[in-house]
Amino acid sequence: MRKFNIRKVLDGLTAGSSSASQQPQPQQHTPGNREPEIQETLQSEHFQLCKTVRHGFPYQPSALAFDPVQKILAVGTQTGALRLFGRPGVECYCQHDSGAAVIQLQFLINEGALVSALADDTLHLWNLRQKRPAILHSLKFCRERVTFCHLPFQSKWLYVGTERGNIHIVNVESFTLSGYVIMWNKAIELSSKSHPGPIVHISDNPMDEGKLLIGFESGTVVLWDLKSKKGDYRYTYDEAIHSVAWHHEGKQFICSHSDGTLTIWNVRSPAKPVQTITPHGKQLKDGKKPEPCKPILKVEFKTSRSGEPFIILSGGLSYDTVGRRPCLTVMHGKSTAVLEMDYSIVDFLTLCETPYANDFQEPYAVVVLLEKDLVLIDLAQNGYPIFENPYPLSIHESPVTCCEYFADCPVDLIPALYSVGARQKRQGYSKKEWPINGGNWGLGAQSYPEIIITGHADGSVKFWDASAITLQVLYKLKTAKVFEKSRNKDDKPNTDIVDEDPYAIQIISWCPESRMLCIAGVSAHVIIYRFSKQEVIIEVIPMLEVRLLYEINDVESPEGEQAPPLSTPVGAASPQPIPPQSHPSTSSSSSDGLRDNVPCLKVKNSPLKQSPGYQAELVIQLVWVGGEPPQQITSLAVNSSYGLVVFGNCNGIAIVDYLQKAVLLNLGTIELYGSNDPYRREPRSPRKSRQPSGAGLCDINEGTVVPEDRCKSPTSAKMSRKLSLPTDLKPDLDVKDNSFSRSRSSSVTSIDKESREAISALHFCETFTRKADSSPSPCLWVGTTLGTVLVIALNLPPGGEQRLLQPVIVSPSGTILRLKGGILRMAFLDTTGCLVPPAYESWREHNVPEEKDEKEKLKKKRPVSVSPSSSQEISENQYAVICSEKQAKVIALPTQNCAYKQNITETSFVLRGDIVALSNSICLACFCANGHIMTFSLPSLRPLLDVYYLPLTNMRIARTFCFTNNGQALYLVSPTEIQRLTYSQETCENLQEMLGELFTPVETPEAPNRGFFKGLFGGGAQSLDREELFGESSSGKASRSLAQHIPGPGGIEGVKGAASGVVGELARARLALDERGQKLGDLEERTTAMLSSADSFSKHAHEMMLKYKDKKWYQF
Repeated sequence: MRKFNIRKVLDGLTAGSSSASQQPQPQQHTPGNREPEIQETLQSEHFQLCKTVRHGFPYQPSALAFDPVQKILAVGTQTGALRLFGRPGVECYCQHDSGAAVIQLQFLINEGALVSALADDTLHLWNLRQKRPAILHSLKFCRERVTFCHLPFQSKWLYVGTERGNIHIVNVESFTLSGYVIMWNKAIELSSKSHPGPIVHISDNPMDEGKLLIGFESGTVVLWDLKSKKGDYRYTYDEAIHSVAWHHEGKQFICSHSDGTLTIWNVRSPAKPVQTITPHGKQLKDGKKPEPCKPILKVEFKTSRSGEPFIILSGGLSYDTVGRRPCLTVMHGKSTAVLEMDYSIVDFLTLCETPYANDFQEPYAVVVLLEKDLVLIDLAQNGYPIFENPYPLSIHESPVTCCEYFADCPVDLIPALYSVGARQKRQGYSKKEWPINGGNWGLGAQSYPEIIITGHADGSVKFWDASAITLQVLYKLKTAKVFEKSRNKDDKPNTDIVDEDPYAIQIISWCPESRMLCIAGVSAHVIIYRFSKQEVIIEVIPMLEVRLLYEINDVESPEGEQAPPLSTPVGAASPQPIPPQSHPSTSSSSSDGLRDNVPCLKVKNSPLKQSPGYQAELVIQLVWVGGEPPQQITSLAVNSSYGLVVFGNCNGIAIVDYLQKAVLLNLGTIELYGSNDPYRREPRSPRKSRQPSGAGLCDINEGTVVPEDRCKSPTSAKMSRKLSLPTDLKPDLDVKDNSFSRSRSSSVTSIDKESREAISALHFCETFTRKADSSPSPCLWVGTTLGTVLVIALNLPPGGEQRLLQPVIVSPSGTILRLKGGILRMAFLDTTGCLVPPAYESWREHNVPEEKDEKEKLKKKRPVSVSPSSSQEISENQYAVICSEKQAKVIALPTQNCAYKQNITETSFVLRGDIVALSNSICLACFCANGHIMTFSLPSLRPLLDVYYLPLTNMRIARTFCFTNNGQALYLVSPTEIQRLTYSQETCENLQEMLGELFTPVETPEAPNRGFFKGLFGGGAQSLDREELFGESSSGKASRSLAQHIPGPGGIEGVKGAASGVVGELARARLALDERGQKLGDLEERTTAMLSSADSFSKHAHEMMLKYKDKKWYQF
């Protein structure tokens, strides 16, 4: 019997009685049905929806910052996202509500805070001292556009440069503007007739905080004296400036320009630069200026005690380097290293030992933010090797085309995958530890193993360890290895089903217990893999070709031609084995020159070395039929206990015995029905029309696809590189309301929907095949896009050697069930309401010969269902749970009565449905196209959760959304990032403890020593009392219309969230003090305001009195 958690049962009884009174339960029962009641423990209070973590590379990055003391890296994006990275495993994602692009980030070094500047001219102050950072203050500039910000180390005054060329100063504590403003017309020379352009740079002299270096886009640089409020020096150059950097001694600075030059200036000689360098320009012999190069977008000037300074720059390549990759140039002494990058450079930062600008910087690494990658270069080692990146940023190495999520896997799986994946590691990385190592890990409350599998456009499959809200790549499988690659671009005889990415993964079917893996690819190919720790070399890759076609009769084609009659292979009771040594024909054509019996890809015919890990067991390919390419596979399932794999598309279904390498069944969908077909269908010639493809697979170019003209010769016509949804029913993107409306016609062809019925769900199980059955037997349940469920009986020979010699008999049973909408998922429950998993064979090493007694055991062994129901009495019945795009049904077996029914959605449709385990029970979880996430109890299908989560705005979400056990779910939120979420109330509660901490108390390093003589003779760094200069007493108040202060949600409220856990009481006491302090502060501010207003009133009164003192009454 099933073990119940007593507390949960009691909860269930009380909540069940209350919910029963609210819900009209009897209407879901079919009258006259006497199924035994199953006690359900799940209640709506077990469910809560919240996002947990986001993994992967920040999509469309735009800004970069680093805290050298806390060792935390921040990345901002064009969509207003903020990603923070500490030590491996410490990551955080935040989002600006406006969604405006982040143009700059500035850490308050070692303060646990960060300022972000956005393209909508707002500044935000983030509190990083809580696990989920929140905005404390915002400041919206109303009249000017923000272009550049600078916050000196250990200063509370932030300099903000604008498009008009002015500089405003913000107090980061109160997020209010100072009255001190540097106007552009005061900064530049009065003789200058033109506007100097926007501010592109602000920094203070490392040795004198009172001197501010201001860079204008046009090429003018001004050294501004903050105290005397005037420009000391002005430096002009006739090329636009992109960036400026100081030498730490404050006597020189360097500028990078739009013509690919660097100019080095002495502070005291503004007439001309000391040196002009064109790092990538060709030096001409006769002393002429070098040819102009591309702009140098950024330069950094870093010094070290022991050697020459480093000048590091991005861009600046000569214009004749067409096709050359973006480069980072490192100039050190006389050597210049040009480091090529895979993508264009967004920004870079040099990581230095000290946070002080007036000390030797001692640079040790450069972090380079690329468009699609993050690279860290070791400056201390010869050849500048890169560090091995420990963050999971390679999800998008090739675009993700599908993914699956498995929680609560067998415990030995992750170590096994890790051990084979460890051999795939690249060599040549830096020997040092990853230097971004701030923050602390959370206390992982979840201990169960979780695995995410991603399928990619290049045919690779990646396995990720996703346990305890982290992500780490375990192993990568390249499925394209089994195929011949075309040598040159013209030689593309076989990959014409798609223009590019012919190996793209469409569906993944994986059995964690047996470790059997099966993939379906876009070129109508299926590959079965077995896991092994041994390396093997196979002489010939086992291969099958399947001719899966739609039922055809001779019909008049529109042009009046007669289509050639083609016979349809009928479901064979006996298998059709292939000769193991020879590959089937790779090119043949029918009598009228149409391509026929040709697969889309060519399997290698040379011996293949298979490394430890996943090794190809069998390749199955669908072939061209009479000039028509094979249709893409829409459903796939593998079963290790039966040794079978099954797949289907819009033409039909094929079952393959992968042990005997034989096709057992090859039937058109209509033939599965036999004489019970409920539809009137028109027979069709395969040449009449062609499948337009469905929704975008690699949605870089998401959009509608127009089927190509059939006038082209069938061999030259190409199908667009697009994939259809798993159900092959194409939703139409309705831009107006940001959701999908699905037409009821199938997208597969233009002909009537009934004529093409795709296989949309497959499930192997041991259950009752027919109403009259007295005991369960192995069978396959097949769901179609028209809402039909058909059952195929499987007759398996005994185990051991007999299994390899005797044929497996498969035959349609005649059982037909109907639902509204295409079938998405099927599962089976026993009489206690427990899930009956499909039968499986536990994994064992296949490439090691077994001992004799092992063989004897295997001979006697017959595959049995490893499930709770196998140990119970045969007479006990089961329940089939079937979820379609519109409704869910629970059907009692063997009677086939509908025990419960729930219409999930009327106006939308379900994209993904999964039967999952949660809190020692099970439920049905659904994600609808209208953005709702719902869960239903089993078997009674009571609604437990219905939350509007997100509108389905693109096909990527539809294709990658999946639920798994223990309340976990995920989807691809952008082409480079996975968003994980939970629908479990328990996980939501524990999330705060599981998240890592970004801020850790660290001592700020000591300031550099000025030395005796420098102190005596006034050398060394000059400090400045900024409070005196920028405070309200001396500079007055800023104009109110210039910027608007917006208090953030993350003030005291944000800290409340952090005040839980181990130091809860202390934190709460401190919080009370903070609140009191805040209230006292408010009171003090109000008192001050009242005093100042009283003061101004008395001034006005006094002025009035003086004005009218000597006037007579008639002079008023």
